[in-house]
Amino acid sequence: MFRHQADSVGPSTRSDRRGTASLPIDPQADIGRRAWVACPNCDDARDCAPCGGQRGCDEHWRYLLSNTGSLLHLQCPACTHVWDHETGFGATRRRRRWSL
Repeated sequence: MFRHQADSVGPSTRSDRRGTASLPIDPQADIGRRAWVACPNCDDARDCAPCGGQRGCDEHWRYLLSNTGSLLHLQCPACTHVWDHETGFGATRRRRRWSL
């Protein structure tokens, strides 16, 4: 997962739904790379009809910061929360099983 430096350049920090300070928008975020995935922090698309019908809308998109196969690295522009989302589509990542 992405880790941000305390001295990141960007907008002032915001608070998430739990009242803790959140991160600024990632400097590498590009509005041209978006994903429509529910934010686990703010759930801002909860009452949105297009999002409820699993269609993309103009308001509830997320920055697609990067991906590794089917693992997406996302940031919500509403609350600035950063998280990973496994889509399970295409080249999925396999978990290693360690045997002793």
